[in-house]
Amino acid sequence: MHLRQPAVAGRFYTDVPADLRAEVESFLKQGAALPASALAAGDAAHLAGLMLPHAGHVYSGRVIGATLAHVRLPRTVFLLCPNHTGLGTPLSVWPAGAWQTPLGPVPVDGEMARLLCEADEDFSADVMGHVREHSIEVLLPFLQVCAGDAPLHVVPVCVGTGQAPVLRTAGQRLARVLERCRSRDGRRPLLLVSSDMNHYEDQRTTLRKDDLALDAALKGDADALLATVAREGISMCGAAPLALAFYALHAWAPDAAVRATLVMHETSAAVSHDTGHVVGYAGLRIFSC
Repeated sequence: MHLRQPAVAGRFYTDVPADLRAEVESFLKQGAALPASALAAGDAAHLAGLMLPHAGHVYSGRVIGATLAHVRLPRTVFLLCPNHTGLGTPLSVWPAGAWQTPLGPVPVDGEMARLLCEADEDFSADVMGHVREHSIEVLLPFLQVCAGDAPLHVVPVCVGTGQAPVLRTAGQRLARVLERCRSRDGRRPLLLVSSDMNHYEDQRTTLRKDDLALDAALKGDADALLATVAREGISMCGAAPLALAFYALHAWAPDAAVRATLVMHETSAAVSHDTGHVVGYAGLRIFSC
């Protein structure tokens, strides 16, 4: 059994289970009270994905809580994250077992992970891309609390390539697996993208660059997103995972419109009060209808 141990517990978030649960519940409660977090029944039926930030909870927890508030998680969540370490393969899929958090283990959907690796040569069963990567780990406690007693399984994918042709083909293959998952479970699985926005520039520059990237993201346009971050020098670490999600959703339902809504957007300055060097955090809900 592949049991992935926490790599950043005690640093990005508390490793004390009771404190962690209370922290996550507080962020979710705060988020649920925000008008922007409301999710109409009609929209909920078409919810296909989310984008959440992955900084330490003290910085990103407000955005995560607002974006996850009112969302009912399906049995299986496909987690697409960037590769900050350079380890592993271009599209590293954690193949089986579970991911341990201070709140307990989160089982991997081994069947869907296997199908994903069989679907495309670019997806490969590989744990090295994940062992030191923080960008899925920091989100799992939120998913655990949101799921409550309902079953929750994940398919972790670490994206280490930003090449549009590779991501487009991979998205087509991912779409087939998403449909297999929907047929098995009787409900659409969720794509969850882990990404921060622009990094380590001043507040004004970061907000401007974030807005450029978000404009493409809100349209569900993978090509425009990748082109924009490259052209404008936007250090959005999860642009490739988000593009992969958009490619997959367009391939999964070619006649559907893919769009996103912005739930919350702020920077690290909201906590640090340092406007000279900030990181942007945005929460998106992605719909296919």
